[in-house]
Amino acid sequence: MKPTVPFRASSPFTAEWRHFRVEVADRVMTITLDRPDKLNAITFDAYADLRDLFRELPHADLCDAVVITGTGRSFCSGGDVNEIIGELIEMDPRELLEFTRMTGAVVQNMRECPVPIIAAVNGTAAGAGAVLAMASDFRVVTPGTKFRFLFTSVGLSGGDMGTCHLLPKLVGMGRATEILMFGDPVTGEQAMAIGLANRCVEPDQLIEAAMLIARRLADGPAFAYQTTKVLLTKEADMSL
Repeated sequence: MKPTVPFRASSPFTAEWRHFRVEVADRVMTITLDRPDKLNAITFDAYADLRDLFRELPHADLCDAVVITGTGRSFCSGGDVNEIIGELIEMDPRELLEFTRMTGAVVQNMRECPVPIIAAVNGTAAGAGAVLAMASDFRVVTPGTKFRFLFTSVGLSGGDMGTCHLLPKLVGMGRATEILMFGDPVTGEQAMAIGLANRCVEPDQLIEAAMLIARRLADGPAFAYQTTKVLLTKEADMSL
């Protein structure tokens, strides 16, 4: 059963996403961060594309599940330090605010997008990469996966990009406090033990395991799944 597609106005959907690969097959979309030489670090442009893709997705009727992963030995090493940090130092307060709003909108749009998202977390998910995984609905990891919340180690608040909202929901306030304050790595097996991951498989089974979840979602009652995600996302603001 397909969900009802909202009415569209005059603006067209984006025809091409230039800063990561997007493929759709049998109602499953695969987003692949594809800068393996940079450990799939996110640029300004990639942030903007992720923001816009997840804003458009609820209206496009392209898929009933999304898998997001990375090429090579890393899921995503976070923001591209060489491109972003130097630019941020030169920005005025208005530009810094716009950057903060953009990165926050990526997470907000992922959570508000009713289509379920599965993160296939290969290798390291650091900083913004860890946040992308948390903002997904399912996380499939390997024993070699490492989540790194490095914000405080570089003098930033541990709550960047909504981390202080997302992580306690997954692992509880006590564990979230320790993880975000100290920034120690969380392995795939540890992630399973504390509720940060849904599956832990061998590296050569990672994509297959993520696709099994996606296939079950795409073949099932899409409207029911999507409504469930919406309600889970909004539960903190709802009374019984």
